[in-house]
Amino acid sequence: MTTLSWIIERLLVKPTEGSLTDVVITADWRCNGIETTGSGDTEKTYSGTCYGSCSFAPPTENFTPYPDLTQDQVLGWCFANGVDQTAIEANVSAQIADQINPPVIAPPLPWLPPVMIVPPMLPQVTPEIVADAPVVADAPVA
Repeated sequence: MTTLSWIIERLLVKPTEGSLTDVVITADWRCNGIETTGSGDTEKTYSGTCYGSCSFAPPTENFTPYPDLTQDQVLGWCFANGVDQTAIEANVSAQIADQINPPVIAPPLPWLPPVMIVPPMLPQVTPEIVADAPVVADAPVA
């Protein structure tokens, strides 16, 4: 089962709008999805994402000061202003489903022989430890 989560990544604000301060005019949102299949050695995790921005008209009533905003409140504004939550969640879920069961694959060409990757056949050499050559002291010349 796919787990979906929504986050607000950034807010753009107008420092002043009439008598109001720090008025949110744009929210950058993201919907993330994750699904894990299998278990143990066969466990695989798949993910999908969709992101966008939503702009808002200046508020006419019920202004919430910037420090009092919540992520859920801003997401609610996005959903009320054209962000189609159902369609975006379906898109993210489809991304994950397509990873699990790809609708299109690229198999090897049938007229070419299979490619086999073989490690190079190099002789195995055992390293040899060589002792330092003995030092010969200078002998008097005759």
